[in-house]
Amino acid sequence: MNTIKFFDRKEALARYKPVPCDTHKGIQGHALIVAGSYGKIGAAVLSSRACLKSGCGLVTAFIPKCGYQILQASNPEVMTYTDDVEKQISDIHFMFKPDAVGLGPGIGTAMQTQKAVLKFLSKCNCKLLIDADGLNILAENMDSICSLKENTILTPHQKELERLIGEWETEDEKMQKAIDFSLQHKVIIVMKGAPTHVISGATVYQNTTGNAALATAGSGDVLTGIITSLLAQSYDALDAALLGVYLHGLSADIAVPETGTHFFTASDCIDYLGKAFLTLEKS
Repeated sequence: MNTIKFFDRKEALARYKPVPCDTHKGIQGHALIVAGSYGKIGAAVLSSRACLKSGCGLVTAFIPKCGYQILQASNPEVMTYTDDVEKQISDIHFMFKPDAVGLGPGIGTAMQTQKAVLKFLSKCNCKLLIDADGLNILAENMDSICSLKENTILTPHQKELERLIGEWETEDEKMQKAIDFSLQHKVIIVMKGAPTHVISGATVYQNTTGNAALATAGSGDVLTGIITSLLAQSYDALDAALLGVYLHGLSADIAVPETGTHFFTASDCIDYLGKAFLTLEKS
């Protein structure tokens, strides 16, 4: 039986790095969010906003052409590159070197997009998080997992996890298969659920924040933005995953007494991120 470590406030404080008073946007990290397709530009809006609201100095979004006006109007602080194709991502290209990349929210699994993602993954050398349709593309092209850089972060919900590791009959079997996958491919798995577990090889951490309000559309997109932001700010992959999950859950814990569970949306999670960070800073 594997030992599970609980990731709580004490652990979060041990990993949290306060922002230096003399910093500037040029050294606070530059993150790239690759997200969105026709009808799912909201995924790009949420993930890029969460990335910016988690302290990243610069955030650039790469999106299909159809999302340009939506993203610029929704997140004026986020820079934007657009694909040459109107409704989906067909070729991931940009003119800078990001400190971290968050890839996958809402991109769909069209063949053109799959080819673009696989081409990008074969050349990507920076810190990387893969979520949502990025994971589904990996699951349909399992050979491409071998090209992933060590400590790439994968953030699957239960169905996405099943596509990657196969079916299971018990929770113990699910956990063991996820551990085996992490060990084999040298990736970090953020196994989203209630509670969320972060798996790094044979070591498993159980998050201690979060509540039922997070079971809402876009919640995973927000988590992608938070963790990608921390990666860009020079946190190592495991610390970024653990602290990101903790803050994501903590923002919901702070929000729910004011919003209630039913009223809470993923945008509320972003709105309360500042208070979540403040709880660490005040300590």
